[in-house]
Amino acid sequence: MRLRRVIAILAVAASGSGWAARKPGDPLKPGFNLFSRQDDVQVGQENAKQVLQQYEVVKNQFVQEYVQRLGQKMAAMPEAKQSGFEFSFTVLHVDQINAFALPGGPMFIYTGLLKAVDNEAELAGVMGHEMSHVILRHGTHEATKANGIQLAVGGLAGLLGGSDSMAGKLAQAGLGLGANSVILKFSRDAESEADALGSHLMSEAGYDPVQMAKFFEKLAAGGSQGPQFLSDHPNPGNREAAIVAEMKTMPARQYTADSGQFARMKKEVAALPPPAKKPAAGGVGPGAGVPPAGKAPEGWQRYQGQGFTLDYPAEWQAKGDANGATIAPRDGVSGAQVGFGVVTGVFTPAKGRSGLSAATADLVKKLKAENPKMQVSGAAKSVKAGGADGLMTMLAEDSPFGGGETDGLVTVARANGLAYFVFVAPDRDYGRVEKTFLQMLDSVRWE
Repeated sequence: MRLRRVIAILAVAASGSGWAARKPGDPLKPGFNLFSRQDDVQVGQENAKQVLQQYEVVKNQFVQEYVQRLGQKMAAMPEAKQSGFEFSFTVLHVDQINAFALPGGPMFIYTGLLKAVDNEAELAGVMGHEMSHVILRHGTHEATKANGIQLAVGGLAGLLGGSDSMAGKLAQAGLGLGANSVILKFSRDAESEADALGSHLMSEAGYDPVQMAKFFEKLAAGGSQGPQFLSDHPNPGNREAAIVAEMKTMPARQYTADSGQFARMKKEVAALPPPAKKPAAGGVGPGAGVPPAGKAPEGWQRYQGQGFTLDYPAEWQAKGDANGATIAPRDGVSGAQVGFGVVTGVFTPAKGRSGLSAATADLVKKLKAENPKMQVSGAAKSVKAGGADGLMTMLAEDSPFGGGETDGLVTVARANGLAYFVFVAPDRDYGRVEKTFLQMLDSVRWE
């Protein structure tokens, strides 16, 4: 009976939130979740402590109070109050366009976002969207899907058992801010839900919900150079049309432009000195916590390939066999596509094409045939992999997380074929995870 119950639970969890069946105006409720509401609060509080250690808090009192007043105005709306979560709002001195809310209510807004918004309604839209992720409990809903069996059998206490620190246990369960985090990585369905609920919060607070869609679409117009925010918040498509349809179900209202303090906030933010503390490498989101280049850190795991071994971060997972594998954080794979991680294997070249350059060209041709949008973005360069001569070919394609993707293809000719390693990351993330990729390449040992 227990096994049957677990299977039933996982089937419900895997079904997602059911956005496709929802019509504009239909109630929005949290999806299936094996975490309690108090668990959300605990997860949020633990991670908020790490954020405050990692980032510099803006010391300008006016800027902090302006954002807090706007946030509390949104939090006073019925849907937010009924959630029972206590929201907090903190401005971080980080010059990136980003904002995120942790389960239970802690929200962090980067100064880069404050510089990017053109009016108070756009800022209210981002904040309402993030609050909606909290209200609808999207973070722990995703964690439920990722940890379903353990949660169904033993609950959060069983999942987080052991003697490690709470922060470490949260990270292992995908509830931290590291490479395997699931609590800040949202599906397109979750984004649609957050748009819909966020539009209600905005409207009730006196802001035009269309401004939220316009701001997100303005970010998306940046293409592959778009901000980190879009890598964790995939565009659900037709945002403005969906929000307009949602607005038709709301009472007619006159929308205000801003509180009258927006212009001063912009001036205060523009006058801030450079941040004294730089964010730790990796930041929040996929690939966070990147170690320095060089020898692979102790505790990394080892993948046994066909004629070689490769070390990889302890939080990542290797799926496959000796003939080929995907090595990635849990949130690095979207459906069947690897958007963040490493793909490795051995390619068998055609007869007479076993030389490094010729075999690499054939492999690139095969990859391009499988993905017509893939392009070679630079000339191949000589590299070393485990002391052996290799080639690195840079490729570009679309990322499953939105925007562009950079793929660093490293090939080495071996007796059993062409060994290859494809280091994959969204364009906006590749630079900050390149050190980890180089560590992995340095760890290769041939047999």
